[in-house]
Amino acid sequence: MTMRHTSPAFSFALLALFATLLTACSPKYNWREAHGEKIQFTVLLPAKPASFTRQIDLDGLPVSMTMTAAEIDGVTFAVGAAELADAAQTGKALEAMRTALINNIGGTGTPATIPGKTAGDRTLDVVVAGMAHGQPMRLMARLLARDKRIYQVLIVGPEKSIDAEHAETFFTSFAPS
Repeated sequence: MTMRHTSPAFSFALLALFATLLTACSPKYNWREAHGEKIQFTVLLPAKPASFTRQIDLDGLPVSMTMTAAEIDGVTFAVGAAELADAAQTGKALEAMRTALINNIGGTGTPATIPGKTAGDRTLDVVVAGMAHGQPMRLMARLLARDKRIYQVLIVGPEKSIDAEHAETFFTSFAPS
């Protein structure tokens, strides 16, 4: 039996290739399908989601909103869903959500396009730059109304940490039921 000796450079290159392959097998963004609990929707989230429900006031419209969210490296991907008493209130509710989101980060709107539209639904896209906890933040949100249901599909986090490819994956995967 003959044993071949390899050069240290070849061994190092093989080890580097193996380490790269291992890294590729354990992605930071582990996209998974998530579903709304009370108000149905489907979305891809980059990590295991958590959900909670709380009462909010949308400019005089009290609603119980359920948020389903996941966070990676300080960037939050979330979907909020609520049902209004009357479909005629959706315009007021979407505007109230828009104002609240902008105020949450003391932001100003910037022109931008959010990928993925849900045909036939009333939508309002919001892209805001602001500050939170002393650092520049960016918020991208699609506010959507379907019948009496309202949805808040958003990404918020440090300005430089929001990747366009991840935003596209998230926004284009959202589908209300």
